[in-house]
Formats: sequence, C-alpha cells, structure tokens
Amino acid sequence: MAKSDVKLLGAWTSPFVMRTKIALNIKSVDYEYQEENWLVSKSELLLKSNPIHKKVPVLIHADKPICESLIIVQYIDEVWSSGPSILPSDPYDRATSRFWSAYIDDKWFPPMIAFLFAQEEDAKKAAIAQMEEGLVPLEEAFGKCSKGKAFFGGDRIGFLDIAFGCFLGWLRVIEKASGIELLNETKTPSLLKWAERFSSDTAVKKLIPETDKLAEFGKALPEFGKALQAKMRANN
Repeated sequence: MAKSDVKLLGAWTSPFVMRTKIALNIKSVDYEYQEENWLVSKSELLLKSNPIHKKVPVLIHADKPICESLIIVQYIDEVWSSGPSILPSDPYDRATSRFWSAYIDDKWFPPMIAFLFAQEEDAKKAAIAQMEEGLVPLEEAFGKCSKGKAFFGGDRIGFLDIAFGCFLGWLRVIEKASGIELLNETKTPSLLKWAERFSSDTAVKKLIPETDKLAEFGKALPEFGKALQAKMRANN
C-alpha cells in the first residue's frame, strides 16, 4: 500500500488519534500525517472529511474518509488483515473487548475531561474520585480479559489495550497535577504493571507525548472551555 493512499488527520494531544497511530503501527502501515490545530481552526480537508462531528481522527484511505477512533481501529484490523490481529478472534472475547472499550469512553473518560477543564478545586477532586472509582472494574476486567497474560489482548496489544492505553499520557498529567497516583500497587496493581508494558511496546513508546509538554498544553484547556461556554450561551 503506497503511503499516499493512507492519510491521517490528527492532533498530537489527542488520545483518540493515538489509537489510530498505534493500530497503524501494529499493522506496519505507512501513512501521511496532517496535524490539525483544533483549538484554533480546522482545515477544509477535515471539515470535508468529517462534516458531522468535525473532529479528529479521520483516516483517509483511497480517498475515502473513516471517522471515530474505535471504528477506525476496527477498519484497520479488517483491511490490513495480514498483520497481527487487533480484535480477538473469538466472538465472545471480541464482544467483551467492545463492551469495555465503550465503558472507557462513556464512563471513565468523561471525569478525565472534567478534571482537565475544571477551574475549581472541588470539581477537580470530584473528577479524581470518579476516575479512581472507574478504574476498579477495569482492574477486574484486566484479570478476566488477559487470562493471565501481559495485555488485555493476551500476549500482545489488542483492541481494549489500545482503547484504554491511549489515555496514559493524559493520566500521567493528571497524576502530576493532583499529586495522586491513579494507577498504584494498592488498588490497581495489575493495571500499573500493564501500563508499563504497554508504554514500552514498540508500537506505542514513540507515540506517548512527554508529560511536561502535554501538561503545558493542558494549562490552556480551562480557559478554552470557559470561552466555549460563553460562546454557546451567546448563541442561545
């Protein structure tokens, strides 16, 4: 597959874009990358390729856009089937991976966003508590999904590993800002060891942004959120 046939529209700060990059790395797919500055403006190509949500990531393959990170990962797994499998082959295991991936996006990720955009300390503390609570079932899920092996996907990184692991960069930012270790030996020993293995994997280690650099970007998020809310109120 020629590099020009595959293009990724993304942002270096986005964990959802990271999902796509990891999947492409696992499959050894060459691709062209276009960085989008989503806080300032969005390119015509992005707006054209994803007119519904107008957000990254967007994978453009043979001039056809595919949107939404987990859908993109599944697409990559199906199209480049000769590479290592990302989704489990067993139907039940595949369904379980999709269930927990949805749990991460729908239940665990919102408190993370709440913390990053929060301006008041009470709001940050509440978000941290929700994140800690949300990690408990994921610790249990790891034991069941991994079946005693290194990753949720078994011997190598799989769909659920990508779905959760993409957030490790921002999780480290939050741990540093709050002084609280969300992944720790006491409550999440399995996830703590898994995170170390995941971060050092060849498909991942060059993709996780530096914590300090990501934290510097994160400083702008509360004011950005405040301005966005003001704009929405003005339009109502």
